[in-house]
Amino acid sequence: MKVTQEKLPDSQIGLEIEIPAETGKKAYETKVKTLARTANIPGFRKGKVPRPILLQRLGTRYIKAVTLEELVQKTLEKALEQESIEPIGNYTLRSSLDELVEKFKPGEPFTFLAAVDVPPTIELGDYQTLSIKAEETAYDPQQLEDWFKERQEKLATLVPIEDRGAQMGDVAIVDYKGVSTPEGEEEGEPIEGVEGTDFRVDLEEGKFIEGMVEGIVGMKPEETKELPLTFPDDYPREDLAGKPVTFTITLKELKAKELPELDDDFAEEVSEYETIAELRESLEKQFKDSAENETKQSIHNAITSELSEICTVDLPDTLVQEEVTRVLTQTAMQMEQMGIDLGQLFTQDNLPKLRENARPEAIERLQQTLILEEIAKVESITLEDAEIEERSNEIKEQLQGQEVDPDKLRAVVEEQLITEKTLDWLQEKATVELVPKGTLEEENKTESEAEEETAFSRSQ
Repeated sequence: MKVTQEKLPDSQIGLEIEIPAETGKKAYETKVKTLARTANIPGFRKGKVPRPILLQRLGTRYIKAVTLEELVQKTLEKALEQESIEPIGNYTLRSSLDELVEKFKPGEPFTFLAAVDVPPTIELGDYQTLSIKAEETAYDPQQLEDWFKERQEKLATLVPIEDRGAQMGDVAIVDYKGVSTPEGEEEGEPIEGVEGTDFRVDLEEGKFIEGMVEGIVGMKPEETKELPLTFPDDYPREDLAGKPVTFTITLKELKAKELPELDDDFAEEVSEYETIAELRESLEKQFKDSAENETKQSIHNAITSELSEICTVDLPDTLVQEEVTRVLTQTAMQMEQMGIDLGQLFTQDNLPKLRENARPEAIERLQQTLILEEIAKVESITLEDAEIEERSNEIKEQLQGQEVDPDKLRAVVEEQLITEKTLDWLQEKATVELVPKGTLEEENKTESEAEEETAFSRSQ
């Protein structure tokens, strides 16, 4: 069998396959005999239909079409074996079946064109001398103090106050009513839905509409006060956003928060530790580890981004479509956990658009994974069974009560671990410049704005 190969884009191989005259004729005659035995032709018993009648009733075009469906498939399988090609997914014909039927003449050589996806080709750049910039997340001791303050607030005792005015940090119980105050009008109209009875207001900065908390400060129980304020521009009710309002507020109760002492009793109540010193030490380590992990993730993201620039991956569409399915599956699981009705989103009409939107992310993820796998292969970065087992057990604990496919779990774990080990290896080789957190985001924003300005000026 004569087979000519041609390299095509997107990790495909084009094949020009010539079917010998005898092979085509034999396949056609075999199909005619099969149809003669099985076809239901009125007036004739099965297996007794004369050849001329069969050809007349079914038509030579139909017989050629069903012959080609089998012949092309079998011939292609033999061609792939002959050429030692390992395809991914199914083949595609590069000519329509109608065109092939027109060309096919039993007893004459027949040539058809096909294409198959093959494993992607990866060209690695100079990955051993990467020079990257990443953001450093520094440990902030205030995180620890904020944690304690939040737990103290939850365990606080509220003590009624009658002998002084409201102060920041107190809890006020109020009745309130909002009235629209159009310019130039003395009396406004009550705003539907903007009223409350026995409403709790924690007197802290940033709570509620700007100016409300500050307006309550100084009020005493049973006092009523009018506060002219303005709804913020991003207020959820569009009909009120940015509009002036006058609140009539009556302070019914005032309470002070008595926070529990940060002592060993407190530690036992909010944690498994017996002393406040142990709890503080544990939390400090957690926050420091979190900052280090965030910095490490920033470095790894910078590495994968740089690898995408210096390495090239010719991706077959078969793998891209599989990755698109994975992206959408993960998205669906996240949405389901949020209580979103998947039936309304993942409809037959929406699915093509959803797949198209997920394609860029799928391609990026696939490229990064394949590049790291190739580097791991070149550098002989391997995994031990013990570390695979350890990570698998961790995931099983998180998924207790759920069915887990052990083979799929192992595949996922191996991909995670080889990615992490390869990135760690690359980090050791790379020149890394750490900058304060938020720096790169600001730089990218500035560059993006500059590009937009340049594009706008050129268009003028």
